[in-house]
Amino acid sequence: METGHMSYADGMEAVDSDIMGRVLSMLSEFDYNGFSGREVEQALHKERLTPFDFAAVLSPAAEPYLETLAHKALGNTRRYFGNSVSLFTPLYISNYCENECVYCGFNCSNKIHRGRLSMEEIAEELQTISATGLKEILILTGESRTASGTEYIGEAVKLAAGYFSTVGIEIYPLNSQEYAYLHECGADFVSVYQETYNTGKYEQVHLKGPKRVFPYRFNAQERALLGGMRGVGIGALLGLDDFRRDAYGAGLHAYFLQQKYPHAEIAFSVPRLRPYINSRTGNPNHVHERQLLQVMLAYRLFMPFAGITISTREKPKFRDNIIGLAATKISAGVSVGVGGHKQPGKGDGQFEISDSRSVAQVHEMIERRGLQPVYNDYIRV
Repeated sequence: METGHMSYADGMEAVDSDIMGRVLSMLSEFDYNGFSGREVEQALHKERLTPFDFAAVLSPAAEPYLETLAHKALGNTRRYFGNSVSLFTPLYISNYCENECVYCGFNCSNKIHRGRLSMEEIAEELQTISATGLKEILILTGESRTASGTEYIGEAVKLAAGYFSTVGIEIYPLNSQEYAYLHECGADFVSVYQETYNTGKYEQVHLKGPKRVFPYRFNAQERALLGGMRGVGIGALLGLDDFRRDAYGAGLHAYFLQQKYPHAEIAFSVPRLRPYINSRTGNPNHVHERQLLQVMLAYRLFMPFAGITISTREKPKFRDNIIGLAATKISAGVSVGVGGHKQPGKGDGQFEISDSRSVAQVHEMIERRGLQPVYNDYIRV
């Protein structure tokens, strides 16, 4: 794609929104080394945090206060979510991609085993997943309109809606009318991750393909809500750039969306950069578990009613400890290859996972921690 990374390409819908400009403006003024312990303490004494307070609890100055952050986060989680933890699993139906993203296993230049499930194979996968008791599914594809067009995804969503009460999608960004079509097919929730909110770094790591266009991706959640979706997921790939700045950008993005669309369900994901096919060893921006914990606690304090998902990128011990404290949703029985639930995967995975436990094992863990596994929190009418 020859267009500049800040310019829309033909066919990309531009929505009337000032959210991106506000987020980027506030990011340009964000100096996380400029906060003091006193400002962190002031934030911790507030019932509701301002964006300034959020920046303070994300800063290095907040690191000595993690135990206090955790105590307050626990109170917010119990207040808004009780002791419930929702379970779901992803289903990759295709891994063909048209983007050249240097950090991703699906990179179109990578020599990997590509695959796409037929409708019959999708139905078999859905039946197998449904038999575990799960009632929420997340359908994923690589970002290729050619290999996995909206009609193909729509048919998969229709099948999924026959088995699951909640159907989420994590695919390439769409125009609002396309989101409206997938909503009519049965999709409830859309997850799109900006990867990094640093526009310069974004250009460096997205070499070609539609994903190269920063503003079109940034406004995807808003187009999804305009298309009738019930909720949207937001996040950055922590470790791709400065994790504090990206966490701040994602938090502001969610905050301004919630203000503009108060009816919408807003959720965070907190993926860390994981090893992938053709990756280099070592990452100068590596995010440690203690830093990831701080990000999740900061999200819970800033937006106490927002969902937070913890994925199988993380080790079982961390996942076990974070549910109920800050995270409210956890994946289980995960395969990141194409298919892989009914029969061996039909295509290579996007990244490595760290937690391969089954749905039953994760269910047992949740109960062992005195929490309530939730399979269905939404009734389709």
